[in-house]
Amino acid sequence: MTAPKTDGSGLQAGLKNRHLSMIAIGGVIGAGLFVGSGSGIATAGPGILLSYALVGTLVVLVMRMLGEMSAANPTSGSFSAHADRALGRWAGFSIGWLYWFFWVVVLAVEATAGAKILEGWIPAVPQWGWALLVMVVLTATNLVSVGSYGEFEFWFAGIKVVAIGAFIVVGALAVFGVLPGAHTDKAGLGNLTDHGGFLPNGPGAILTGVLLVVFSFMGSEIATLAAGESEDPQRAVTRSTNSIIWRIGVFYLGSILVVVCLLPWNDPSIKEQGSYVAALDSLGIAHAGQIMNFIVLTSVLSCLNSGLYTASRMAFSLGGRGDAPAAFARTTSRGVPMAAIVASVVFGFVAVFFNYAFPDTVFLFLVNSSGAVALFVWLVICASQLRMRRIIERESPEKLVVRMWLYPYLTWATIALIVFVLGYMLTDTKGESSGRTTVLLSLLVALAVVAVSVVKERVRGGRPAAVAASDTDTDKVSVG
Repeated sequence: MTAPKTDGSGLQAGLKNRHLSMIAIGGVIGAGLFVGSGSGIATAGPGILLSYALVGTLVVLVMRMLGEMSAANPTSGSFSAHADRALGRWAGFSIGWLYWFFWVVVLAVEATAGAKILEGWIPAVPQWGWALLVMVVLTATNLVSVGSYGEFEFWFAGIKVVAIGAFIVVGALAVFGVLPGAHTDKAGLGNLTDHGGFLPNGPGAILTGVLLVVFSFMGSEIATLAAGESEDPQRAVTRSTNSIIWRIGVFYLGSILVVVCLLPWNDPSIKEQGSYVAALDSLGIAHAGQIMNFIVLTSVLSCLNSGLYTASRMAFSLGGRGDAPAAFARTTSRGVPMAAIVASVVFGFVAVFFNYAFPDTVFLFLVNSSGAVALFVWLVICASQLRMRRIIERESPEKLVVRMWLYPYLTWATIALIVFVLGYMLTDTKGESSGRTTVLLSLLVALAVVAVSVVKERVRGGRPAAVAASDTDTDKVSVG
């Protein structure tokens, strides 16, 4: 074990195994699960379980591909670095910047969501003040060291995991009528079929449900970025990849199953209060709303913490590959990419300002134009894995410790499913944030970024002499 670097040349392995384990578990539990599931249930009824199962399967397959590449070459750039090598500089540049853009917009969305909850508790502080305070505190946390990020995320994610676990246990006891003192008159397995059937709005509602839940899964890839700053990156990636199935099965399918069994899917409180709050309220649990607000706030802080970390590490990797300012690739004596963190949070602050000053114009554009980035990222991961498998088998087959199932057939099937979801989104034309608007604006931004990358390559005339960070990140990491 070597001493931590002090020359500012690279990241440090400051994340412990327990940090990585909880980041991997908590990464799939976004605030969207608590906040957005109500709309999905109201749209698809109990059939929303099939929507979650379909998207969950998609995420499992994509994460398996990413795990294969990241276990062979753990790097802070993750899929962007893999795309750089497998598909070309344009792909690594484009998907890296799109992913960074996605997360800095998420910073503003989550900061505002957290500020609303905190203002409800302490109205003396204005909402913008809470948003500013939350952003400043978590920025400071990320600037101290990667270990402080890991510690905060360990506890944030731990609260989410315990809360959902407790919800599933309490809810299951209520469904079977064995929870002491609970009001269980509405609960029962009959709720799955008694109110218009399992698919009350028809099979098409399953696909509509997919559009509502797909983005709540974004974040499952964070563990592969963080693994580059752990003591044993390959082991960390392998463990997080192998456990993704039970994590999605328990936390998403398990908790949503409990919700639709506790209440009829068409109960108005599900959409008005939120699915989890409504489910707890139906049992007569005191202060259910405030309990759930605390859990949602924890999820928001966790998402903010990880979003800032993820955006900064992607910027760090882009800087190391010559696709972002060189300052982004420089680190402090503690192994922290300060410029990358500051740049990410500054854009986040600007987005927060737009949310308050121009919520229906500029900020709405930012949200819509980053909305389909998750699906673009998954497509690039699939395309990269098709080529990277052959590269790894040719150059270092011993590094294939994680293998994609039924390669290449399942990879192509996953690509087809993602393209189908994007195509189906184009048929959704309801509202200012419709699926069509989201896809078209996201595609517009993506094409603009790709155009910049192509022009940049032509001006530069090829790959710079410096070795890409995607090839050297693992060498830069020192164990602290």
